[in-house]
Amino acid sequence: MRCVIARFPFELTKSGVLETMKGVKPEPATGESVIIGRRHYPAKQVGQVVTRQDRRDFTAAEVLRAMAHLGFTCRTAPVAVPERALGPVQSFERASAMLGTPVPV
Repeated sequence: MRCVIARFPFELTKSGVLETMKGVKPEPATGESVIIGRRHYPAKQVGQVVTRQDRRDFTAAEVLRAMAHLGFTCRTAPVAVPERALGPVQSFERASAMLGTPVPV
């Protein structure tokens, strides 16, 4: 299948990617990752090994799109959810509870 990564076309097949990644030790995957076989590889590592290009030349999204088209399972980075903003009363109650002082009624 023809996949474009870093503005360059590549003819990739699922079996070709499996063969290329065979014997490659996965780095710790903290963001976007691709499951190849039973291993979780960071998307940038897969892109580097498969295309033989520098990791700075492409984005993880490009690699994820190409690997998803080939049928591999792709995981995206977890979205950070901001903590609920506390109003002045809740902030005072929380601070009082942490200090062990009674809250005036």
